Amino acid sequence: MRYHTRECVEENLAEMLELWNSAWPAGATMLGLGFGFALVLLIASEKLKVWVDPKVEQVHGALPNLDCGTCGFAGCGQYAKAVLKNPELIGKCAPGGPETSQKIAGILSLQVSDSGAVQKPIVHCHAHTADKTYYAKYQGIQTCIAANALANVQACAFGCVSFGDCIRACKFGALSIVDGLATVDYDKCTGCTACSKACPRNLIEMVPFRYENMMTVACSSKETGKSTRSMCKVGCIGCGLCVKQTEQFTVEDNLARLDYEKYEATEQTETAMNKCPTKVIIYRGKTKNPQDKPGG
Repeated sequence: MRYHTRECVEENLAEMLELWNSAWPAGATMLGLGFGFALVLLIASEKLKVWVDPKVEQVHGALPNLDCGTCGFAGCGQYAKAVLKNPELIGKCAPGGPETSQKIAGILSLQVSDSGAVQKPIVHCHAHTADKTYYAKYQGIQTCIAANALANVQACAFGCVSFGDCIRACKFGALSIVDGLATVDYDKCTGCTACSKACPRNLIEMVPFRYENMMTVACSSKETGKSTRSMCKVGCIGCGLCVKQTEQFTVEDNLARLDYEKYEATEQTETAMNKCPTKVIIYRGKTKNPQDKPGG
C-alpha cells in the first residue's frame, strides 16, 4: 500500500514537472509580449499626445455645459475650442449670458463691452381655447407641423395650434400648454432657441430681455381688424391707439409691433398697454403669468 502511494506521488511530481517545463516558455513569451506591447503603447501615447491648451478647459468650465447648440456648435467643448481660436465668438452662449461672456473674456485677457440683454423667447399669441374660433375638431397627427399643414385647423392662421412641438423641442422643461396656449416658464428657460425653431408658425421670437418682465404685443395676426375680431377675442386689430401714445410702437400689416431692441418702460408704454381695446399688449417674464391682466 505504501509502495503504491509513493509511486503515485512520484508520478504526479513527474507530471507537474513536465507540465511546468512545457508551460513556462509560453508563459514567459506572453509576459514578454505583454511588456513589449505596454512599452509600445507608452511610447505611442507620448509621441501621439495631443496638447490641449489649458485655457480651453478653463473656458469650458466657465460655460453652463448644457450642450444646447445655441452657439452654433455641437456642444460646449467644441465652442470652447472655437472661442480660443476666434474670440469674436464670445457672447454666442445665450444660456450663459453676459456673465459667462465676461468670464471667458477674463480667461483670454480680453475686454468686452456690454454684450447686451439675454435673449429669451416670447410667444406672440394670447389666445386661450375659449378665445379661438374653430371650424372643426382636428383629429389628425397631434403635432403643430401636421396641423399647420391644414388650412382650416382653426380660424386664425397665425395663432398657436397648441400641439406642443415647442415642448418636445425644449430639453429643460421650460414650456407647457396652458389652456390651449404655449407658455414659457422663465425660471427654467435657458434661452437655447429650440422652441422658436420648433414652432411652424414662427410665433415664438427670441427677444432681448432688458427687463425682468418685457412688454409685448402677444399676437401675430396680419388679418384686418374685422377679420381678426371674427376669429379671435384677443387678437390685435391694428387700431393704432398704441402708436398714438409712443413711437416705440408701430403698425405694419394690420399688426402692432414693439421694437424690443429699443424698448424702454415708460409712462407712455403703460398708457398704450392700458388703452389697447383687445388687451393684447401684455407683460411676459418671470413674475408675469400670460393669463394675468395687463398691468396686473
